[in-house]
Amino acid sequence: MPSPAHGEPAGRKGGGQLSTPRLRIDTPERAGLDADELWHLAREVRALTTGPRPWAPGVVLVAGRGPVIAVEEAAGWAVRYASYDETADAGRELPAEARVPAGVDTPFDLASLTKLFTAVAAVQQLERGTLGIDARVGAYLPEFPGVRDHGVTVRQLLTHTSGLRPELPLHDCPDDAARLALLRAEAPSSERGVHRYSDLNLIYLQFVLERVSGRPLDVLVRDGITRPLGMNATAFGPCPGAAATEDQRRPWGKADRGMLRGVVHDENAWALGGVAGHAGLFSTARDLAVFCRALLAGGSYGPARILGPDFVDLLLAPPGLGFAVDQPRFMGALAGGGAAGHTGFTGTSLVVDPVTGTFLVLLANTVHPRRRPADNAPRAAAATRLRRAVRGT
Repeated sequence: MPSPAHGEPAGRKGGGQLSTPRLRIDTPERAGLDADELWHLAREVRALTTGPRPWAPGVVLVAGRGPVIAVEEAAGWAVRYASYDETADAGRELPAEARVPAGVDTPFDLASLTKLFTAVAAVQQLERGTLGIDARVGAYLPEFPGVRDHGVTVRQLLTHTSGLRPELPLHDCPDDAARLALLRAEAPSSERGVHRYSDLNLIYLQFVLERVSGRPLDVLVRDGITRPLGMNATAFGPCPGAAATEDQRRPWGKADRGMLRGVVHDENAWALGGVAGHAGLFSTARDLAVFCRALLAGGSYGPARILGPDFVDLLLAPPGLGFAVDQPRFMGALAGGGAAGHTGFTGTSLVVDPVTGTFLVLLANTVHPRRRPADNAPRAAAATRLRRAVRGT
């Protein structure tokens, strides 16, 4: 598939490019998937919302292969609790008539799945030649001595090998000037070149992208990714109809904000105004299935192209640029052949597998009414079930 001429905006159809088939809802058999395995997958997802201590109040699943969505399932509640009761260590349930059921079109706070969109926006700039993968961040942000003086590169931000610590308490700063001063001064605290997952990497990448493009991140994501792909339910917040997340209070939270719905859960993304490189997007499972399909189709969907195939390969090839690759902890049996994806703190996950052509989107509000230690077992189990459904393997 030919790449467009240098400088053509991503998301526009290149000359002579054929249209990529759009997603359609069809039978598992038409997707080359086993119907019994997908029946079990849907049943297991429904079970995640039941019992006295459900994995999540609400869960939405979309999975398929190639251009086919073979299973869609929504279960439980997008909004179930009014607050969290510390004494009882349980949620205070809303009256039945006030609860909101989860549906396949319910938006969720994506949390760290936002990183995938920031990564795609970065690779779009690589494709245009406005950004260098091994360029030093200080070349774009000379007023940030912390990363400038230590030679942190764009690749290191994208692969979490910059040596930056996981986060900074931006949510405790009194104003934007104090937050910016903290970010400018921050330097790597561990060895560069060694993987250390950090939200800061994507926050600095946001600053780089906004500097080289002259546009804010939300505009880059909208104009370069979601609008051309027709992902009309995907955007940075606020998103009033979204599934609720946490009754966010100290000491378990890092801010006292009460029950959150439609505003970003991540405290630092909230402090940055709701638009951040590491968190802030809201989306639906159906929209994310389109994003998956575009990646698996070499960067194209319908008549739109958001990346050329070579740049999709660069994005997804181990160790992945923004994407995690072959991680059994949440990819289950899909891991091992180049599967790529990510998880989000609020209960979200996404996996694409170029080998089988399959995709899996699992959205949940596991932090409703309060955050608990992450449990990836249901994500891994769902991915394993999908892998077993692939016929001929």
